[in-house]
Amino acid sequence: MPSLLFCGPKLAACGIVLSIWGVVMLSMLGIFFSAKSAVLIEDVPFTEEDIRDDKSPPQNIYGLYNQVGINCFIAAAIYVGVGAVSLCQVRLNKRQEYMVT
Repeated sequence: MPSLLFCGPKLAACGIVLSIWGVVMLSMLGIFFSAKSAVLIEDVPFTEEDIRDDKSPPQNIYGLYNQVGINCFIAAAIYVGVGAVSLCQVRLNKRQEYMVT
């Protein structure tokens, strides 16, 4: 039977730590972008044409804030998946330690 184990215990533990950090950080960024924090205006991808051509410029910028916030939440969900895979790898590594070959 093929084994699903593809990384060692240290790499799996590192993956868990990085995924926890990624979920916390990206979730907070998603919340702050959804709240339209003025500090994060430099990270919103808009051009001067977006402001000049639009009749209500704040609504266009608010839409971009929301899109970046959604992207942060999607990235946090990907980190949850990476954390789940890393947790499975830790469990498989622990099970392999107790197996007699």
